[in-house]
Amino acid sequence: MSMIRELDLRGSTLSESEIARLIPRAKLDITSAMDIASSVMDSVRSGGSSYIRELTKQLDDFDPEPLRVSKQELTDALKQLSPELKLAITVSIERNRKVSEASMPKEFSVELSPGAIVSQRYVPMDSVGLYVPGGKAVYPSSVVMNVVPAQVAGVSNIFLASPGQKQFGGRPHPTVLATAAMLGVEKVFCIGGPAAIASFTYGVQEIDLPPVRLITGPGNAYVAAAKKIARQQVAIDSEAGTTEILIIADQSANPKLVAADLISQAEHDEAAAAVLVSDSAELISQVALELADQVKGQKHSTRIKQALIGQQSALVLVDSIDKAIELANSYATEHLQLMVANPETVLGQIRNAGAVFLGDYSPVSLGDYLAGSNHVLPTGGAAKFSSGLGVHTFLRPQQVINYSRAALSEFSEALPLFAAAEDLPAHGEAVSKRFED
Repeated sequence: MSMIRELDLRGSTLSESEIARLIPRAKLDITSAMDIASSVMDSVRSGGSSYIRELTKQLDDFDPEPLRVSKQELTDALKQLSPELKLAITVSIERNRKVSEASMPKEFSVELSPGAIVSQRYVPMDSVGLYVPGGKAVYPSSVVMNVVPAQVAGVSNIFLASPGQKQFGGRPHPTVLATAAMLGVEKVFCIGGPAAIASFTYGVQEIDLPPVRLITGPGNAYVAAAKKIARQQVAIDSEAGTTEILIIADQSANPKLVAADLISQAEHDEAAAAVLVSDSAELISQVALELADQVKGQKHSTRIKQALIGQQSALVLVDSIDKAIELANSYATEHLQLMVANPETVLGQIRNAGAVFLGDYSPVSLGDYLAGSNHVLPTGGAAKFSSGLGVHTFLRPQQVINYSRAALSEFSEALPLFAAAEDLPAHGEAVSKRFED
């Protein structure tokens, strides 16, 4: 028996709702998460640092005091970082910075007539709260992916929160602290989960953490629920869910590599989605065998198996690669991998995906760490209407209008007529009064 579902959809013309039924995302108890997140948010708002400490004692059995990570802690963490890992993180920072700088939007100015100028500039957020999760893994990569584009955008106040870890004396993971130090981020806090999102939203005066304008960073269902609540007061990047990978592969694909890439994302979480869509029955059979073989030697084999046997994962057989692309556009995965002959030729047909990885040598795990792209991407089908984290996340387009007297005079009659048609005569008078003798 295969450890992953196999679906034969040949001969089927499926609607978006039917695809969602056949390949559903993992079930999450959002109601429970919202109730807990709401309670924590309210308690942080009223109880501040005292409540955060008490909550951490209850849940994690340690006192996170001091909540503000000292500069000495950051320095010590950086000193303890191995040279090899430091080099890898340095490369990740450099590549992400190059891509971020290249993606900075261009300002423009248009002269519509002599003296009538409309310009657009981009203004960085005043402050941002970046959340770096703990839990099943350690994520120095999330520090890089969140901090670098914020810095390139010109955000002047960057705050970072990450949960304490019992095995590190109740402090955030030293690799996370070391990466923050490498990036020059000094406002770091030992706070996790919904409490961190609440702290960013409302501020915690006792530890010099003011309310921020934007909150970014991934997390579990409780963090996502807290961000959903927070967005009533501050901007957020997204309500990110569990990781997803969908691979489109034809008979030319290497089943060993396809299986390895599915496993790489299943490793994140039991609710992770790992989906293969192919027009080759032989490839699907080979990938199923490879999955069974490769999972055996994995450190997190139990977690991976749970993800693969879940309703959110499947090996899907379709009539053609065109049908596979239709399915992928409906599913709108976080990570889309094209393992077909000449993937560049089908890229133009891809509309809905957080990020697209082309060919055998662009695995999703490359994007997780060192590709230079950003790994904070839309999940749960949100790629249909949103994009991944980038410099644009930390910027606000702002239009500037600059008309001379002569340029405005062109509309001294037309604008009052327009305003009158909307029954807003004072709008028109604001122009006509400028030309009264």
